[in-house]
Amino acid sequence: MPKTFTLFLTTSPYSYENTLTAARTAEAALEKGHVANLIASGDGVYCFLKSQKAKGILNAEEKFSELISKGLKVYL
Repeated sequence: MPKTFTLFLTTSPYSYENTLTAARTAEAALEKGHVANLIASGDGVYCFLKSQKAKGILNAEEKFSELISKGLKVYL
């Protein structure tokens, strides 16, 4: 039975590794067949601007776009 994971991201993509952690957690949940939601608030919305560089991810916007195509639901 699939579970629902909801992640809350409030930090900018370039200051902390939270963006990388959120992306990896969402990706793992989706790969296991679970539902993944991501709520971005405050500085977390910067992860969805074009060409935002994140620690450990070359481009946060591209990574989240890839995850959205795999079923991630994003709420800004």
